[in-house]
Amino acid sequence: MIRPHYFLKIFLVASILLIPASGCASQSQESMTNYFSIDTNLGRLVVKLYDETPIHRDNFIKLVNEQFYNGTSFHRVMAGFMIQGGDPNSKDDDPYNDGLGDPGYTLEAEISPDFINRRGALVSARQGDGVNPERRSSGSQFYVVQGRPVPEQDLTQFEGQVGMAIKRPFKYTDAQREIYTKMGGAPWLDMQYTVFGELVEGFDVLDKIATTPTPGSTGQGDPRLRDMPLERVEMTITRLAEYTAPSN
Repeated sequence: MIRPHYFLKIFLVASILLIPASGCASQSQESMTNYFSIDTNLGRLVVKLYDETPIHRDNFIKLVNEQFYNGTSFHRVMAGFMIQGGDPNSKDDDPYNDGLGDPGYTLEAEISPDFINRRGALVSARQGDGVNPERRSSGSQFYVVQGRPVPEQDLTQFEGQVGMAIKRPFKYTDAQREIYTKMGGAPWLDMQYTVFGELVEGFDVLDKIATTPTPGSTGQGDPRLRDMPLERVEMTITRLAEYTAPSN
């Protein structure tokens, strides 16, 4: 049996990652890298975009070129799970509309079994299956998985759960199983959200943001904002002209 706390996470994510939106756009600059710096008041994250998800890659590049993300925040954080941001509503003074904003369009899903919700995965948020059966992505909101190691027996159960969600057999590769059991992640989301990149630098910053105090973790502030950082975590995203990823 899957442990109860995983069921809670599965249902909770439906309210965490619901984003209304509609439409599409793309742009690329061949002279630049696919590496992006996400600078926050808690430190720097560097993410790499995948060429295998060109719709999401080009849309992210377009938004960065337009400085769309600058001044937005990581408006929802859950220790042991993920940090979420990219909502233009997070620029205003109303915290209660954070999580509901978008650039006015959604993106076609680019879901692949090759890309899992491992620790550090860069993933598009989206509305739930009930109103979004095609699993189209939000035009701007994304999350970065923090996660925690997954016991082998639970990972086996998740294979069956993911298979039921996609209505066909699903199996992790040996390499993916090793990633989840040693590094961790959020396997209950696999094959349901588009993973379009990964964190290559700043895992310590990811942990800082994920564990920053919230009303839910401290009992302070408005409980309706239970997963919103008590102190704003604002971001600026810049495409890097030159970057060499650190060696593992």
